[in-house]
Amino acid sequence: MNIFRDKQVRDFGIFLLFFLFLVIACSVGLHEAQGKIVQNLFLSHDNAVVTSLLEQGVSKDVIAKAITSSAASRDGMDFLYKIGVTKHTAIRFLPFIAEFQHVSGYSMLIIGGLLSILLLSGIYKFLWIREHLYLQAIEVINCFTEGNFSCHMPQMNEGTIYHLFASVEQLSMILQSKNETGNKTKEFLKNTISDISHQLKTPLAALTMYYEIISDEPDNIETVKEYSEKTGLALKRMEQLILSMLKITRLDAGSIVFEKESCSVSDLVSRAIGELTTRAALEGKEIMIDKSSETAFVCDKQWTSEAIGNIVKNALDHTHFGGEIHISWKKTPVMIRISISDNGTGIPAEDLHHIFKRFYRSKKSLDTQGAGLGLSLTKSIVEGQGGMISVQSSLQEGTVFTLSFLT
Repeated sequence: MNIFRDKQVRDFGIFLLFFLFLVIACSVGLHEAQGKIVQNLFLSHDNAVVTSLLEQGVSKDVIAKAITSSAASRDGMDFLYKIGVTKHTAIRFLPFIAEFQHVSGYSMLIIGGLLSILLLSGIYKFLWIREHLYLQAIEVINCFTEGNFSCHMPQMNEGTIYHLFASVEQLSMILQSKNETGNKTKEFLKNTISDISHQLKTPLAALTMYYEIISDEPDNIETVKEYSEKTGLALKRMEQLILSMLKITRLDAGSIVFEKESCSVSDLVSRAIGELTTRAALEGKEIMIDKSSETAFVCDKQWTSEAIGNIVKNALDHTHFGGEIHISWKKTPVMIRISISDNGTGIPAEDLHHIFKRFYRSKKSLDTQGAGLGLSLTKSIVEGQGGMISVQSSLQEGTVFTLSFLT
C-alpha cells in the first residue's frame, strides 16, 4: 500500500504492531498470574477449612473426602443459603474472593495504565512529527505566496504526503517561471518602448528641422524640393524602423506562426535579392549566386527570404565600389547551410558578439545607413524556425554569414 511508503506512517504502524503484541503478551501474562493467585487463594481457603475441622475432631478421612469431592447437591446449596453464602452475597463478605478481586483489579489497573501511557506517547510523537512537517510546509508555502521561491518543500521521504509536497513544489516552479516571464515581458516592453523612442528622435528632429527650413523659404523652389526629398527619406526610415520593430516584437512574443512548406533555395534567394540587384548595380557592386546545385527544404518562404535579404543588405552597406557578394548553399543528410559572403570591410573582433543585438551599431560603421535591426530580425526569424545563424569575419577581408536549417 502506498500509505506505508511514508517512513513516519510506517514507523507508526510498526509501533502499533509492537503495542498490539505487548497487549497480547500482557493479557497472557495476567491470565497466568491470575491462575496462580486463584490457586493460592483456594489453597488458603481449603487450609482454613481443614484446620477448623481438625480442631473440631472430625476424622481426617472425612475431611479428605470432603475437600477432594466435586459433587454438588441440593442439600449443600440449602446449607450454604442458611449460613448466608449465595451468588447474591456481597464480595466484601467473602474474604478470599475479595482479596482476589483486590489483587486482580490493581494488577489490571497498573498494566492498563502503563499500556495507555505507551499508546498515548506513541500517538503524541507521531502527531507532533506530523504537525512539525505541516508547519514546515505552511512556512514554505507562505514564502511562495510572498514571491520567495528559494525555499523548498520537505522532500526527504516517500509517501502520499511527500507526493503532495512534490506537486506543490512543481506548482511553485510553474509560478516562478510565470513570474519571471512576466517580469521579462515587462522589461522587454520597457526596453522596446525606450529603443523605439530613442531611434525615432533622430528622424523626428530631422523632420522638424526640414519643416522649419521649408517654412522659412517657401518661395525657394530648390530648397523646398531638396528638403522635401530629405523629408521623404526620413519618413521612409521611420516607416522601416517601425515595421522592423513590430516584426521583432511579434517574433519575440511568439505571436507569429511560421507557415512552413517545401521551398527551393534558389527561389528563396531570388525573392530575397529581387529589389537589391538595382541598388547593387547603382553602387557598382555585384551579387553572385552559385546555382551549381538545386535543393529544397521546409521553411516559411516569406520570412526566410526576408532573413536572407537582410544579410545581403548588410553586406551592401559594408562593401565598397566594386565589391562582390556571394550566395551559395550546401545540403548534408541532416542539414542545409546557406552562406552569404562579401569582400567588404569586415567586422571587428570586439563587435562579433554584439552584432545580433537590437540597435547595436559598431563605432566603425556609424557612417553607414541602417538602424541596427536587420541582423537582430534575421536571428529571430532563423531561430524561430529551429535554425542557427553564425558569422565569421576578418577586418578588410570580408564577412561570411551562415544560415543552418535542419532537413
